[in-house]
Amino acid sequence: MKRNVPLAMMAVIASMLAAGMPAIGRAQSGVEPPPSRARLGASPALEYRLLATKRTSTMQKELNEAAAGGFRFLSVMKGETGFAGDEIVSILVRESGSTTPRYEYRLLATSKTSTMQKELQEAGDAGFEYRDQTVHGEVMTILERDLEAPIVRYEYLLLATKKTSTMQKELKEAGDSGFEFVGVTVAPTSFGGSEVVTILRRRVER
Repeated sequence: MKRNVPLAMMAVIASMLAAGMPAIGRAQSGVEPPPSRARLGASPALEYRLLATKRTSTMQKELNEAAAGGFRFLSVMKGETGFAGDEIVSILVRESGSTTPRYEYRLLATSKTSTMQKELQEAGDAGFEYRDQTVHGEVMTILERDLEAPIVRYEYLLLATKKTSTMQKELKEAGDSGFEFVGVTVAPTSFGGSEVVTILRRRVER
């Protein structure tokens, strides 16, 4: 036999729902309504930018132009593309709609290990931190400085050799001295043919 719910009870249930309170039956079952998108904490949309150029000087310029628009560097690779032969390709990202600049970039590329070591150290002294490296006939390194963070200074060490056994020995010596590994490339370079090039760093205490 059906029983009609009194109008007064219906009014109470309606007011409870409007106030966000559990209605009769729902509270007893313990089943909550599905969370809204805001309650789920949905991740913001991401916007990516690809930079491609043949010249290292052009890449540094374009990296900093993109950074001025709120982008941050993710990765770099040099290789042959279907667009224009050998190119340097970098990928950057920012939260969609965010245009506040925060990062500055420095790109180092040289055919001499002694020069690269010197330029890495100069960048480290200026507060730039290693982000990635690739080979473009020479080792190319990208460093980043966070304009909103306190400067953390590092001492950099570049190791380059044709023999993996030699690299093993040099890595051990570097590790014993407190250097941490940050990146490696294995490819033909102007340094001395096909080489293993490893970059390490250790924090400089003030």
